[in-house]
Amino acid sequence: MTPEEILARPAKILSDQQRRDYFDKGYVMAASIIPKDWVERLLAVTQSFVEKSRAITKSDKVFDVDVGHTAERPKLRRLSSPVDQDPTYWEFASSALMADIAEDLLGPNVKFHHSKLNFKWAEAGQEVKWHQDIQAWPHTDYSPLTMGIYLQDTTKEMGPLLCIPGSHNGELFDHFDENGKWIGHIRDEDLPRVDIKSAEMLTGPAGSITIHNCRTVHASEPNLSPRGRPLLLHTYSAGESFPYTPNPIPSPHSGEIIRGKRPKWANHDPRPCMVPPDWSGGYGSIFQAQQGQAAM
Repeated sequence: MTPEEILARPAKILSDQQRRDYFDKGYVMAASIIPKDWVERLLAVTQSFVEKSRAITKSDKVFDVDVGHTAERPKLRRLSSPVDQDPTYWEFASSALMADIAEDLLGPNVKFHHSKLNFKWAEAGQEVKWHQDIQAWPHTDYSPLTMGIYLQDTTKEMGPLLCIPGSHNGELFDHFDENGKWIGHIRDEDLPRVDIKSAEMLTGPAGSITIHNCRTVHASEPNLSPRGRPLLLHTYSAGESFPYTPNPIPSPHSGEIIRGKRPKWANHDPRPCMVPPDWSGGYGSIFQAQQGQAAM
């Protein structure tokens, strides 16, 4: 569906202005939209995985740990595919609330693609360099979007999401280096073509959601605060959108319709998209790619 067709449908959760902002800028912040009881449940289960991480000494298929991770002082970068690690995460990802929000921007048919839980550890959380998402998991169109749920109050010192307004309508950037190695970010020589000065920082209280389109150029700065910032991320697409390469974060729920029905026809955007490496053998995380570390 076109943005005009979607906007012609009545909104369920987001305001009409929020929906217009999303289509105009390529992202939107919806402050304090997740009920407190959901935030508390998600925080509790997330803390349980932090405790479980004390038993591991290096990154594996579930945990991506940062340098200096120990049992006494865990330092996580990512919990991979949380919807497969605990039923609470999938209950939330497939809830009527999340489906309603996605429908407001995608239309009546909503498909789940993948999830992850990124951590920015207190006084240690690393930056995420400027990048776009769709190069890592191309689809037949550019409907996919990612919702980031702030589980803690997130201030500017904590490295919140930075987005470039209007960049979803611009070029797709190469995420390989000059030797053909996947680096997961825009190359330094291409950054002058990004209007970084226009970046908007999306801060917000716990329970807020950031939503950005798969083509939107975005990044985040290091967390320099004394508090950690867990960010739960769920990616959805319109039902008529189909991935054409292996999912880098596969899940039994990938491709599951959480709202509406599976369409008979696929939508194809005429604009080309970069093809990523073959992820069928596994993928580590954006942190590993951007820092040149070997994937699991």
